[in-house]
Amino acid sequence: MSGLINPACTGLIGSGCVVHVPSFFAELDALQAQGLDCAGRLFVSDRAQLVFDFHQIVDGLKEVELGGSSIGTTKKGIGPTYSGKASRSGLRVHHLYDHGTFAQKFRKLVEGRFKRYGHFEYDTEGEILRYKDLAERLRPYVIDSVVYIHHAIASGKNILVEGANALMLDIDYGTYPYVTSSSTGIGGVITGLGIPPRLIGRTIGVVKAYTTRVGGGPFPTEQLNDIGNYLQEVGREYGVTTGRRRRCGWLDLVVMKHSCLINGYDRLNLTKLDILDDLSEIKVAVKYSVDGKELPGFPASLELLEHVEVEYVTLPGWKSSIASATKFDELPENCRKYVAFIEEYLQVPVEWIGVGPGRESMVHKQVK
Repeated sequence: MSGLINPACTGLIGSGCVVHVPSFFAELDALQAQGLDCAGRLFVSDRAQLVFDFHQIVDGLKEVELGGSSIGTTKKGIGPTYSGKASRSGLRVHHLYDHGTFAQKFRKLVEGRFKRYGHFEYDTEGEILRYKDLAERLRPYVIDSVVYIHHAIASGKNILVEGANALMLDIDYGTYPYVTSSSTGIGGVITGLGIPPRLIGRTIGVVKAYTTRVGGGPFPTEQLNDIGNYLQEVGREYGVTTGRRRRCGWLDLVVMKHSCLINGYDRLNLTKLDILDDLSEIKVAVKYSVDGKELPGFPASLELLEHVEVEYVTLPGWKSSIASATKFDELPENCRKYVAFIEEYLQVPVEWIGVGPGRESMVHKQVK
């Protein structure tokens, strides 16, 4: 809902998303309590899949079941919901408006989870009644998103599609199984919103000036040392949903190249460059090797990834604050060289550079 801060923006939760309706209203109420009027500017696709409280309970039970192989889920019920979607047993927003059928399907879903995980504490009938009320409250927000978005396109509206997760959490191209349950790349835009590929305009890749990860899985450039601690603390690297400390390491251009190949970025937005201000030298990962042989790309096998030797290029730091910069030329020379190195390696221009935490702390770099 971040875009709703702009009063000219209309928000749409697309068909490829999953929605926990109580959380939707909790967040909406919090925004409106702070004076943000979202009336008539926020919609939910009638095809979006529903997350229920029992999905969240099951999410936690599954993590316990995995034990030492825990994926590091947020326990928000995402995985179990997508699992139900893939097995064609889930419920979607439009199911809320046939209460009899909804209740029947809901009971069947919960019973199935009881059989799988044992009888955990859950008020099935109470939830059915709660969702009868929630359905009516949600009704003004529910639309046929395919018709809506194509009408917006035909009307010449500017449409910005925002993904919640980066490519390394993509179900197909990320560090499987330490991933989310959906397509987080450009393909997810097409399938999740029903937009034909030919209508996709510029694709902007957003990348931090260093690499972070929350949850489990191999992380070749992770720094379990003073550098990692520095990036965590200065960068305030804590998960938004869980509050967990993010794992931090040097910028991994092997990962970024993988992302560029799949998503075809036209431009990059390099964020949090100011976090590197106090470092005397900065390393950048440029190559993976195993047994002395360079890998051609980012490997699918996590067993292989755990054993890669990372080759770094060391660049000089700039040892000064860039927070007050408003133009690219105002950045220190070594800072500009760091940006240029990234561009040269990836062959994608950096057009925006984050130099501080504020919304206005963004340098726009002219790109030919």
